[in-house]
Amino acid sequence: MIDPGSDAAEITEAIDGLKLKIKYIILTHAHIDHIVSVDELRSGLDAKVIVHREEARALTNPFYNGSGLFGLNKVFREADAVVNDGDVLEAGGLKFEIIHTPGHTSGGICIKTCDKLFTGDTLFMMSVGRTDLGDGDQDQLMDSIKNKLMKLKDETIVLPGHGTSTTIGYERANNPFI
Repeated sequence: MIDPGSDAAEITEAIDGLKLKIKYIILTHAHIDHIVSVDELRSGLDAKVIVHREEARALTNPFYNGSGLFGLNKVFREADAVVNDGDVLEAGGLKFEIIHTPGHTSGGICIKTCDKLFTGDTLFMMSVGRTDLGDGDQDQLMDSIKNKLMKLKDETIVLPGHGTSTTIGYERANNPFI
């Protein structure tokens, strides 16, 4: 599972309906809108929560996880494991490559499996992630996109944390921010 940012009951119902066993909950970054259900799902599914080592502090810090902006001051449990750039996780017969893409947050990651790329809030159709929250950095974001993501094949399907899917080729040719 990647970025459980919605209602835990709905997510659990979908998992049960598909008869899935969730091994990992991987966080592309630890902003509240991507992790709001993480603790409840971790407990209910007996899954390990995984973040990039640079993102681990955000789970327990309302400034970095963004909950403080809404007066929630939410502190989540610490991650069960941390990953680094180039690490590969295996689950369900698939390999998931971790690509560290700092910029939206210092520990942001994208997750590549087969021809799919889960980008969280790093890259969107015709846009890029914002960098004005917590430890965001515009120069790092653009470096991550240009020197890591844009080196992937044109056919790579981009599945962002918000909005419509796209491809690397389409973004390379059309995204006004790149």
